Amino acid sequence: MPASERDVRPRPQGLAARPSSCSMSELLASCAAASAVSTPPAAPVPQEAPVEEQPSQRDAA
Repeated sequence: MPASERDVRPRPQGLAARPSSCSMSELLASCAAASAVSTPPAAPVPQEAPVEEQPSQRDAA
């Protein structure tokens, strides 16, 4: 037998919506700072030996 509308209890929807004390830009800045702090530095890229450049053959103008 199906329950009537008055017998069904409303489900809680989590926390009630209320204004936040920080702005969106502050939230984004805090996320960027947390990401920068928690990300290890990249491994250095091994550099190849410098290639010797041949002197250019320019005509005197």
